[in-house]
Amino acid sequence: MKGGLGKLIDSYVDGSISAEDMESLNELLRDDVEVRKEFVELLNLDSALAAAAAGWDLEKSETSPEAVMSDRIIKFPAMARWLAVAACLALFVGGSWWWRGQQSVFATVYSGAGVAEFADGDQLRGDEFEITTGSVELITRRGARVVIEAPAVFRFESAQRLHLKHGRVAADVSPEAKGFTVITSTGEAVDLGTKFGVDATKQGEAEIHVFEGEVIAQSTGGKKQSLRDGQAFSLQSGAGATRELRSSAFIRPNEVASLHAALVAGQQARSDAAMTELRSDPALIALLDFENKDLPEGDYRMVQGRWPGSHAPEFVKVHDHMKLDVGGDHAWKQLTLAAWVRLDRLGEPYQSLLHTDGWSKNKSGQVHWMVTRHMTMRLALFGNTLASDSREHEGHPDSLTSVLAEKGRWVHLVAVYDAQKHTVRFYLNGKFDSETRQVIAHPAKLGSAQIGNWDQNDRKLSGRVDELLLLGRAMSDEEVKALFEAGNPYR
Repeated sequence: MKGGLGKLIDSYVDGSISAEDMESLNELLRDDVEVRKEFVELLNLDSALAAAAAGWDLEKSETSPEAVMSDRIIKFPAMARWLAVAACLALFVGGSWWWRGQQSVFATVYSGAGVAEFADGDQLRGDEFEITTGSVELITRRGARVVIEAPAVFRFESAQRLHLKHGRVAADVSPEAKGFTVITSTGEAVDLGTKFGVDATKQGEAEIHVFEGEVIAQSTGGKKQSLRDGQAFSLQSGAGATRELRSSAFIRPNEVASLHAALVAGQQARSDAAMTELRSDPALIALLDFENKDLPEGDYRMVQGRWPGSHAPEFVKVHDHMKLDVGGDHAWKQLTLAAWVRLDRLGEPYQSLLHTDGWSKNKSGQVHWMVTRHMTMRLALFGNTLASDSREHEGHPDSLTSVLAEKGRWVHLVAVYDAQKHTVRFYLNGKFDSETRQVIAHPAKLGSAQIGNWDQNDRKLSGRVDELLLLGRAMSDEEVKALFEAGNPYR
């Protein structure tokens, strides 16, 4: 927005506009469709800001922002009230406003990672777009940075209004773009100066997650809700409900460039080659890349994996899980567990990566692999014991390093167990982290198991899992490093 226009609108909003400036503003509104759009958007934003500044309780108040706005306009000069009417009439005169809006550029493609539908520099107007793979980063005309992750269908109604049919959006909104709105089938999110995400499923329900700042959430037919840092809300027709924040569920603007660089460097092909080699390993127990149509049973949502067009299970709710049954009664003196994991949050005492059933039935060697409340990795085998001078204080081998060192990104977790050496070795992103020695070390047993929630509310996984590997031998440091480097989605 030009500085002169901004001053005219500001003076109009606060009721101090002069007759001469009113004439200038009216002329601009008459002649320029973009000015009219920005004028209407700023009035809507001013209404929300005024309500928030006045301490308006969006959940309990019977006073709507429209009512607040109406009260404010009544206090304006008569000329201002006439202008509001004239502006509304101008929006619809001649039937050309919609056509001209379709020609306007609302956003420009800044970068993409594996998105076939767009190229850098492409300009987006009012058309509906669909992306089937990858992620695309856009910059709106007002300066908001928006990342949309596939699969998604969306269109811009204006530079300040994004209609999301389904998909996942993360927005970093600059002060100039305050008021940026994401519209879904079950409601909308209006930014008041923030960073936030919207996850809209094909089934219709959408969630708003506020990373920083404040957002006004409105369910279709329901009340408005003010959300601040760390809060999340489910948009449901006629109602809504609070949710736990899942900040890492969204690809953010600072991640897209790194994902794109890895694709250009050929990382996806290297990852595929590494998986092919592992499938021929005689010690292979299981390798789940989740690309096979015959997926394991369970309750989970399939979303995009590390690579454009790939798939990964996502676990969100307490009951979400995936069943796995491998190995039967076989016992392994050595076992390597590896997976790419994108954890949304911790929240519960444990994040269950792989839990075998029967832990309480006195079956020595049953395997539980998880992330603890300390954000460290744990590999527990039933019946094993640590040395009396062990650094761990909860009876099981734990890593030293937090698995969330890079919050909001894919991390590669590996645990290598050797019953003969009585050791558990942990690796994070290809680097050796720590080793724990055990006095008693039973051979590992798998059998019936679950990824994700395991019978209890405190064994919950919130996030995505990709390329889960179970290998009946101990990988070396060099092999773990090579596996990470081949599969790393970042550069």
